[in-house]
Amino acid sequence: MSIVKFLVATVLSAAPVFALAVDARDRSFISLGMAEGEVLFKIGTPDHEAFIQDVKGRPEEKTWTYFPHSRDPQTLTIITLRAGVVTSVERKIAR
Repeated sequence: MSIVKFLVATVLSAAPVFALAVDARDRSFISLGMAEGEVLFKIGTPDHEAFIQDVKGRPEEKTWTYFPHSRDPQTLTIITLRAGVVTSVERKIAR
């Protein structure tokens, strides 16, 4: 029984590492026209969110910023969304 517990603990402790690896690689595959929900599903919640336009009766416009990742330590990713759709993707080298 202790071997089963050990294996379960090992798998659970390694899971975040695999999730981080996928997160860093998937940031480069975000493209124009993607839905907001698809971005959240692929790369998770942003590290920072800023509203450009949030006026009643007009499409919401915002930016999501993903800070450099341990698997991609120099790249800052900024995604602009308008009415829930990706309109711009910037990947900048941050030093």
